[in-house]
Amino acid sequence: STGLATGLATGLATGLRSRHTSSNDFKTKIKEMQRFFKLKVTGKVDEATLDVMKKPRCGVPEVRGYSHFPRDLKWGKNNVTFRILNYTPDLVKSDVDRAIRRALNVWSDVTPLTFHKLHEGNADIMISFGTKEHGDYNPFDGPNGLLAHAYPPGPGIGGDTHFDEEEHWTKDSSMYNLFIVAAHELGHALGMSHSSDPGALMYPIYSYTTGYPLSEDDIEGIQDLYGGKSVYDNPKPDAPTKCDPMLSFDAVTELRGETIIFKDSFYWRLHPQMVEPEQTLIKSTWPSIPNKVDAAYENPEKDLVIIFSGIRMWALNGYNLVEGYPKYIHKLGLPKSIRKIDAAVHIRDTGKTLLFTEEDYWSFDEAAGKLDTGYPRSIETDFPGMDDEVDAAVYHYGFLYFFHEHLQYEYSYTSKKVIRILRANSILNC
Repeated sequence: STGLATGLATGLATGLRSRHTSSNDFKTKIKEMQRFFKLKVTGKVDEATLDVMKKPRCGVPEVRGYSHFPRDLKWGKNNVTFRILNYTPDLVKSDVDRAIRRALNVWSDVTPLTFHKLHEGNADIMISFGTKEHGDYNPFDGPNGLLAHAYPPGPGIGGDTHFDEEEHWTKDSSMYNLFIVAAHELGHALGMSHSSDPGALMYPIYSYTTGYPLSEDDIEGIQDLYGGKSVYDNPKPDAPTKCDPMLSFDAVTELRGETIIFKDSFYWRLHPQMVEPEQTLIKSTWPSIPNKVDAAYENPEKDLVIIFSGIRMWALNGYNLVEGYPKYIHKLGLPKSIRKIDAAVHIRDTGKTLLFTEEDYWSFDEAAGKLDTGYPRSIETDFPGMDDEVDAAVYHYGFLYFFHEHLQYEYSYTSKKVIRILRANSILNC
């Protein structure tokens, strides 16, 4: 659970309202706060109330005090953009990127929402670190107290999420864990109000916990706004058009000299002797593999293709499913916090398989059957010229081919640089 409450304890509504309030307003605010935190309702700032006010909390400019944001405050679309405007010096850049991405995943895991990172221009959710008065007339108060605040969905400042730079941000249990605070604040940026359940992520007072961050209350609240994530919610996608210039891929792998390209519930099969790629439904070839493949790679030494979907993986021998699968991806030694693999590729020359997860990648030693030490490492650092996220990857004759959105990057493994950038679907002879 985590935290974070309003500067309303001072009797001054935070956000964009006037700073002048009468003592009556002040009393009402205090009563409202006492009711919310299940304290004795006196309208006076007594000891119990003071204790709550002193706790590190969320400075969300609540639109209606401690109750709900107006009911209809939500994004009118499922694909929401975000942009990180600046970084805290407390953490390395990739740790901030990872904390924000993990915080967004908390909400996309239980809804149909997807989050797309922008590197420039105006995103729905603009994320920044600032101190005191930082441009929205809703100042922070120095160390402790208000940790962060976010605005409910809407145009302009709507969705924007601000962290107090005077806090000490961490990735562990010391001081303030950025992932936990961000998961809470991004809940607000999606339209969630505070919860009065102390076990909920949306409870306004910060507390550090590990494990799954959402309570039933949180899940119910967000699904109330955006609906749940269910296979039945998603209409069967139309077959992707191979020469659509904006085509992106889910996964690419070799299979005994052929190339298999996964997209939605379909795959293309490319054979050196075939002029035209052949498009087939995944289920018609492999009924037990999910409709959506996240990553795939071939280990030619073992004559296996490994397919990843969510937290599970399948092994194919040719076109046959290997017994004993699916297995959990954590069997590879990945931490439980990794919920999916974005791309996987086997480097024949080294015997290593690279597993890409968001902004990072891991190296798996196939012969030893375990992850190499010193990982995860940053994609941006180790593959200069590459975007910080990869959708699919494949290796041919000393070159790595990275796919990200509708582009394909030809990357030289030896000279460590991008040689050329092509359209993703040029692999399909488009």
